[in-house]
Amino acid sequence: MDRYQQAVDLLPEDYRLRLEKIKEAEEIRLRVGRAPTILRDGREQSFSERRSDENDLLCVLERASGASLHSVADAMRQGYLSYRGVRIGVCGTALSVGVGGGFGQFSSLCLRIPGEWRGIGRELIPRLQENLHSGTLILSPPGGGKTSLLREYIRCLSEGGVRVGAVDERNELSASDEGCAAFDLGRCTDTLVGMNKTEGAMLLLRCMNVQLIAMDEITKAEDLETVLQIAGCGVGILASAHAADPGQMYRRPLYRALLESGVFTQAVCISGTGKSRRYRLEEIRL
Repeated sequence: MDRYQQAVDLLPEDYRLRLEKIKEAEEIRLRVGRAPTILRDGREQSFSERRSDENDLLCVLERASGASLHSVADAMRQGYLSYRGVRIGVCGTALSVGVGGGFGQFSSLCLRIPGEWRGIGRELIPRLQENLHSGTLILSPPGGGKTSLLREYIRCLSEGGVRVGAVDERNELSASDEGCAAFDLGRCTDTLVGMNKTEGAMLLLRCMNVQLIAMDEITKAEDLETVLQIAGCGVGILASAHAADPGQMYRRPLYRALLESGVFTQAVCISGTGKSRRYRLEEIRL
């Protein structure tokens, strides 16, 4: 089943029936007291006149968690729930302790629908292969297509014989279900799902004899420490981060330290939206 249909099947029936006629979207958003919307080609538009209420949001969360919200409490405390590669962002009134992953009430959901876009950014693959033992960053603002490009680069490098270890912390790269990956990450890729970047990277280094470690979204100081440990072991790194380009990264303290470490020598910058996205390679020079 395609990712779009999986996301649509989580919705209340009237919303589901409307979206089955639309066929595609990058995101689906439900906000309490507002009409539901989809994001297509960078533009948000309503798909139903019926305003969402909290029961609509609970319907999605119950289905995504298998009617067991407490089992996904740890993930929801971080503001999201992963369902077979569909990441569901959660907003509401937070509690220090509570049922539903620390939320007393839910106010909005964002269902981000992953895509498998074969061939995107393919012209840059030779440069990645040439610099395999260096670090490469994939950069774009949030929602710019970093994960889709990272997934495709993992697959291409792996099919070329590179032993890749993928740390799939939020199950967005592989969309694994009961041990089977919905997205093809290549014949030479070993994937860890649901493990944080630090533990996952160290396990791959110790046990899987990988040549390249791939991870999505460097966002925390702990991620930076992990990157430095990987680099010290002589293994290449392919990772993504939120920024338009290296210059924008450098203006942020965490990312400045990351760039000054010298681990990453090049960045693939994504611009544009939807099917008009473009990919360019920049050398990282401080």
